[in-house]
This record gives sequence, structure tokens and C-alpha cells, in this order.
Amino acid sequence: MRIEYDIKLGFKDVMIRPKRSTLKSRSQVSLERKFTFLNSKVEWNGIPIMAANMDTVGTFEMATALAQQKLFTAIHKHYSITDWNVFSSNAPEGIENHIAISTGTGLQDAEKLASIFQFNPHFKFICIDVANGYSEHFVNFVKQTREKYPDKVIIAGNVVTGEMVEELLLSGADIVKVGIGPGSVCTTRVKTGVGYPQLSAIIECADAAHGLGGQIISDGGCAIPGDIAKAFGAGADFVMLGGMLAGHNESGGELVERNGKPYKQFYGMSSQTAMEKHVGGVAKYRASEGKTVEVPFKGNVQHTLQDILGGLRSTCTYVGAERLKELTKRTTFIRVAEQENRIYTK
Repeated sequence: MRIEYDIKLGFKDVMIRPKRSTLKSRSQVSLERKFTFLNSKVEWNGIPIMAANMDTVGTFEMATALAQQKLFTAIHKHYSITDWNVFSSNAPEGIENHIAISTGTGLQDAEKLASIFQFNPHFKFICIDVANGYSEHFVNFVKQTREKYPDKVIIAGNVVTGEMVEELLLSGADIVKVGIGPGSVCTTRVKTGVGYPQLSAIIECADAAHGLGGQIISDGGCAIPGDIAKAFGAGADFVMLGGMLAGHNESGGELVERNGKPYKQFYGMSSQTAMEKHVGGVAKYRASEGKTVEVPFKGNVQHTLQDILGGLRSTCTYVGAERLKELTKRTTFIRVAEQENRIYTK
């Protein structure tokens, strides 16, 4: 047993200090980024905000809406091969640049991934997703996937420490997904005591990834647009959103009515709801590690995207970053005990 005594920080622990700026308007800020990925050498251009690969968020409908504004969607792994083929036949041109096919690490997962690519070889991104990215089996699956698909972009996660980011990149991943326990419907920290405050995880993992020429995704913990700005300021290359994109027309989840008001169901992918839906229930050797909630219905996702992107542009003007790429260099975090005046917060 050992204890690390330096304090680890989450989004609520800091704010971004403003700096002199030559920017006259938010309209001068460019949120697009260009990357050439480490192992696949694929080039990508877009706004590096992602919908999470949860079946209540990472839907085909969400992908179509986000791609219109050059945002990205990690499609959840529970669509069938037929679903993928139908989507591909009707998808808008260029959608392959803004979606990833998600997969687990089992033999059936690998076979399904191969079948999807057989019909859709133009798709470019694979998201290998497990809750615990520290297992030897996971690393080996990343290696095998890289050997089989040398020209595909591989996203792998989740981890929260620099040494594991390095191992995954050296094993063939292009982008590493960072986050254990910060999600709004994740109970891993409660059930296991395991986790890492998200801001500090981003800082540590970004440093490790960028030293090797790789990228990271901050996955989880963003509740408001300001959290997305903090994630980018801390060094994240991409930011993945779950709860902030739940509850829309394009989101999955059952639409229900409570006291005359519409809500949509939103749940963690390790929740009892998800496991009953996809694998027949919670296995006897494990526990549910996710919540099931009802999110007030928000309408079309475009309204939420305007709020998110507008807030991010405003952050950039406060620190003088004309491009999103410059935000990290222009960011100074200050430790705080208070974020906002909540007197009129319901």
C-alpha cells in the first residue's frame, strides 16, 4: 500500500483565468482542429467534440446531426450488422470521417467488426471500449486489431494514468480514451472506490500521449459547457459527452411523460437497465455500476450544440485563443472553492 499526497483535481476545483486578447468577436474563433494520427497516419479535420458510445447517446441519428457541424460520434456497439448496412446505404456523404464503430474485446466482437468492415470498408474509425483498460487482454486485443486493420484509426480506453496511455499507444492505438468514474450515470467510484479526478487525469494523460505523438479523449464529467472548455484547456484533444447530449430527439432512450412533462431515459452502460437490455441481466459475479435516470426532453440537439460551441468560443476570446488548438497554451487554472452564485438555481 502507498499514498500519493499531491491533490488531484476535477472540473469543479478550478476556473480559467482571463488574459488580454486581441480578438474582437467570438466569430473570429475557429474550433476546428487537424490531426494526423500516430499509427494509422490518417488525417482528420473537424470540431473535436464526440458523442459517447452509449446506446442512449451514440445513435445513428445523433451521428447524422453532429456530422453536419463536423462533430464526431462514437456509435454504440449494440447495433446489428444489418443496422450498420442500412445506415451506410442511406448515410450522408462524408459521414465516415465523423463516426467510429464501437466494439468490445471478445471473439464475437471481433467477428462482428470484421463483418461491418466487409460491407463498409470506407469507415475509418474503431472504438475499442471497456470500462477497465488496464487488463493484459485489452492490450492484446488492441495489438491484434492494429495488425488486422493497419490503416484504421483506433480509439482505445478507458484509462486514467500516463503509463497506460503510453502502453496503449505503443500497442497500436491512435487515440486513448481517458476517464474512470466521472460520468453522471456512472457509479464505479461508489461501488469500487476506484477512480481519478478528471482534470488531473487529462493533464497527466495528455502529457504522456503528446510525448509520443498520440491523442487523448476526455471521457466523462462534463456537466456544463465550461467543463468542456476546461478539458480542452487541460490538454484534451477530444472531449466526449454523454449526459449533455442525452434527452434529445436524436438520442436513444424511451420517451416518457411525468406530470405532463416529457422525459427521456438515460442510463450508464454498466447499469442494470443496460445489462438487462443487452445481455439478459446482471451476471452473478458482478454488480451494476451505473444509474438509470430520466432527463427532461430537450428537443433537437442543434440547440444544445449552439450553446456548447458558443460557450467554447467565448472561452477562447477570454484568453485570446484564436484557434482551439491554442487554448491549452493560453490556459492558466486557478484553484477555487466556489464556481457560481447559485441563489436563483433551482
